[in-house]
Amino acid sequence: MSRDSYLVGLIGTGIGPSLTPALHEREADRQGLRYLYRLIDIGALGVAPEHTGELVRSARDMGYDGLNVTHPCKQQVLAHLDGLSPHAEALGAVNTVVFDGDRAIGHNTDTTGFAASFARGLPDAPLDRVVQLGAGGAGAAVAHALLALGAGRLTVLDARPERAAALVDSLDQHFGPGRAATAGLLDIAHQLADTDGLVNATPIGMAAHPGLPLPADLLHPGLWVAEIVYRPLETALVRTARALGCPTLDGAGMAAYQAADAFRLFTGREPDTARMLADIAALTSAR
Repeated sequence: MSRDSYLVGLIGTGIGPSLTPALHEREADRQGLRYLYRLIDIGALGVAPEHTGELVRSARDMGYDGLNVTHPCKQQVLAHLDGLSPHAEALGAVNTVVFDGDRAIGHNTDTTGFAASFARGLPDAPLDRVVQLGAGGAGAAVAHALLALGAGRLTVLDARPERAAALVDSLDQHFGPGRAATAGLLDIAHQLADTDGLVNATPIGMAAHPGLPLPADLLHPGLWVAEIVYRPLETALVRTARALGCPTLDGAGMAAYQAADAFRLFTGREPDTARMLADIAALTSAR
């Protein structure tokens, strides 16, 4: 018999403003499900990211059906899972954990979420040369999505150069050498002077991490600019880029599409992505 009751949650820090619970619960209500989505904020609990595995085990023992995982736990959680989907294994990052009996299986819906949002919001954007800021869990997913979408040359910059280098090594293995490279943050002006687009895959711009991820004077009208942060919907980066006339993509579409994919994994039911896109538009406007 099909189930009609689910308990899921989100592990991360600074997640109080997250709209993910509302996205899941609204879609569940329309499908006649009893669906409780809880926030597990490690910052509020005083728990270090290194203890993510303990939270996952506790959630499983408490009867959760699954978890979403966000900054800064997407890579920390890897060592505490019983299996990975091929996609999550390739990325080296997990944003969705599904409990199957005693087993915890990791998935990643960020890549498909970003790819669907980009195709919808910037369908004609040139992809010959792209600069990406951030090589963490979300950054890995976005980088894989950009190369899958056809980016010719992706340059990754991160405050931790070794993390950017590890991501480029992974991209080389999956897409062939030569399509991804690293650069130092001090080289960002040179990189942006000769590129088609910029993606911010860092947490800078979130309500808990306000500000711009780069100097504003490096932006110019020849760039398209994509953001993965959606709370606030108009980050400082999106606002500054729009004022310059840059085509922009905010983080709402990625949030809606990745939530739809996670809902499918948790319930086995098909979500209505059009309704979930309308939900996030309404929720961001209301808040």
